[in-house]
Amino acid sequence: MCGIAGLAGPDAARHEGTVAAMGLAQHHRGPDGTRHLASADARAVLSMNTLLIVDRTAQPGPYRDQATGVLLTFNGEIYNYRQQAAAWGIELEPGETDAHLVLRAFAKLGPACLDGLDGMFALAAYDPREGRLFLARDRLGEKPLYWRLDGGRLAFASEVTTLTGYGTAPLVVRPEMLSIETPTGVETPFQGIQLLAPATLLTFDVATGSLDQRTWWRLEDCEPWPGDYNAALARFSVLLADRVPLRAPGGDFALLLSGGLDSSVLAYLMRPPVCVTVRYPGQDRLDESRTAAIVARDIGAELLVIEPTVEDFTRSLPEIMAALDYPMGNASTFSEHMAYRAIAERGLRVVVGGLGPDEFLMGYVRHALVLFGPDAVLAAGLEAYRPLASKLLHAAGDPLGPAEAIVRLVLRGTDLDGRVRELVADALVRAGGDLARGLTLADLATAWRPLVMTSDKLASAFALERRSPFLARELVEFSYRLPVEHKIADPAAGKRILRDAAKALGLPSEVWGSRDKLGFASPVPSWLSGPLEGWATAHITTALAEAPSSLRPLLEGGLRPGGRFDRTRMQALMAAAWFSDQRVRAAA
Repeated sequence: MCGIAGLAGPDAARHEGTVAAMGLAQHHRGPDGTRHLASADARAVLSMNTLLIVDRTAQPGPYRDQATGVLLTFNGEIYNYRQQAAAWGIELEPGETDAHLVLRAFAKLGPACLDGLDGMFALAAYDPREGRLFLARDRLGEKPLYWRLDGGRLAFASEVTTLTGYGTAPLVVRPEMLSIETPTGVETPFQGIQLLAPATLLTFDVATGSLDQRTWWRLEDCEPWPGDYNAALARFSVLLADRVPLRAPGGDFALLLSGGLDSSVLAYLMRPPVCVTVRYPGQDRLDESRTAAIVARDIGAELLVIEPTVEDFTRSLPEIMAALDYPMGNASTFSEHMAYRAIAERGLRVVVGGLGPDEFLMGYVRHALVLFGPDAVLAAGLEAYRPLASKLLHAAGDPLGPAEAIVRLVLRGTDLDGRVRELVADALVRAGGDLARGLTLADLATAWRPLVMTSDKLASAFALERRSPFLARELVEFSYRLPVEHKIADPAAGKRILRDAAKALGLPSEVWGSRDKLGFASPVPSWLSGPLEGWATAHITTALAEAPSSLRPLLEGGLRPGGRFDRTRMQALMAAAWFSDQRVRAAA
């Protein structure tokens, strides 16, 4: 985890002080130094907040290639950088890191080097030989990168609020914030500022001001797996054993251990010295700490148990919203925040989590509801999900089509402009008729962005690097290629191939035999209708008094009573806290 920022344009060097201020605005992302460099032709200035992980004695960025003048600012980790250095004939000196490999690769190969990189990254490279700035983001968007074009100059940063400090950016409440709690695609709630899409290369010609974007990797281009299940399980197990341990840092690190399948597999493969779990006393439905304790004991790790309180939430809400930049719609936000705080207090720099298998191996109950239907899911013992299953019931009594079923299950409000339906329909088309792959692509287009963004932003607020080993390129591509029956054969037990791999690894049956998914869920929605009802109402009402008309429906929804699992009130409170944070920033 680092932070990057910069500016490119004909007179960029005149704005060196502005870029320096942009870097300082996100200094928490890199406690090992915030520096900036100007290109030799004075048409680009790049800044970097450095967090040293691979080599604590390495030079902080940004970096300049002495032979070509190419500049690089870099956020992330390239796990195969030594192999790629050998493949490309690039020599690395002692003490040089993955960033130096990327710098020399850009100088030698240009953007063509991106396909060889296996890791998470957001980067900016300026090549004075061409007068072009290149922005690029990793395949699945693990690292954020925002940009804006203004007055013939292109500015970029790791945090959107860094760019709002560069120039005014009026608030824009996107319709998707009402339908799925967060903007989709490349939109942000700030006019003129966009998020660079995952696996996208942006090229900016400084002399002409022209801009081009292209996608450099597509998951749907992967061909279906031709082998049988036993061959698939063998290949999947090899990939797990080879790719996951590569994501472990050289020193101490912590694992977010919920007690579920995904994080437990990581525990056995990576052997972290510290595991962190979150539980809420009196909330047995959300408590997997007993299983987490079994796993930690088996691998000889210390288990740190965090028990957040109602008071922790009220104190943490402003910090959470300041870190997120804008509402994200992730139900685990509070639990993650408290876990990251505890890990940072231990002096650790890297935290590992289990994102990925749910999306690529049909791990969510909503996947089973679409694939098998609500009756089969409820009959399989998942009665607790009846409120979700009821979304698929309608007056006609006929089964819903896959697209409409997916939309109903992901919506948390109204789809006023049909944007969510368009995204789901496009995902199914790109999947070429395979419903399981269509579900994965629909997740990536709707629910995925807030998951990876909250993980990065909340961890970065504590100067932590968040890693997600299951997002290794070959694991992701192989999982996507598998036929649906390799992913889920029982409505109550998705991730079939991962469960069988976990069983072969010797994980306890409490892990691979579990038929429910909890993760780091929290009781915050029920708190907001219970002990925090008055507090939440006051915050929402205060924001409502001065909020723009576009934000009012979102806030007003939080003043209506909701059920135990209804996140409408939580969504409204987050929006109120965000609006209050923006007013404070504007007044500063």
